[in-house]
Parts: sequence; structure tokens; C-alpha cells
Amino acid sequence: MYARNISFRLKSNMQSDYTRTFENQILPMLRKQKGFKDEITLCNTGSQDAVSISLWEHKNNADDYNTNTYPEVLKTLAKVIDGTPRVQTFETVMSTFHNVAVAV
Repeated sequence: MYARNISFRLKSNMQSDYTRTFENQILPMLRKQKGFKDEITLCNTGSQDAVSISLWEHKNNADDYNTNTYPEVLKTLAKVIDGTPRVQTFETVMSTFHNVAVAV
């Protein structure tokens, strides 16, 4: 498995807008991508810092997404993200993540 770790700053008071945009527009795009496995987004209430981790079956799946779809994702999120996100990629060494329920 392969992971893309994206660190970014949300514009002031935009966390709920980010969440709504991600759920309604970005997640459907991700689910259509070959090799996409899962997405984890982390935000702290009261902070503009956020992290988004996507998990991919293979590195080439993540690379294809990065080249073909990620630019569109950035355009969609431009209204809620401040600055340019920092993207890092990793080989997944170990994971215990399996159908974990997330508090809303």
C-alpha cells in the first residue's frame, strides 16, 4: 500500500466548508480513482492546520491521481485552503486501519 500525506492550512473559519466540499465533491472523485483505498483527514477545532492522508493500492495509482486529478482537487479546494499544500508520499509499512467508525 502507498500513502499520500498532504499538510495544509484552512482559511479562517472554513473547516465546516472544507468538510462539506471534501465530502460532496472530492470524495466522489477519489472513489473513482483506480487503486484508491481510503482517506483520513485530520483537523483541530480552533486551528487552521489540517492533514489529509490518502491510501492507495500501488504507487502508480497515487502517481496517476497526482498527475490527472489532483490539480482539479486543488482548484475545487482553493476557496477553503490558504496557500499551497505540502505533499509527501510514503510506502505503507504497517496499518491496523480497517473499517474504523469516525465521530462526526
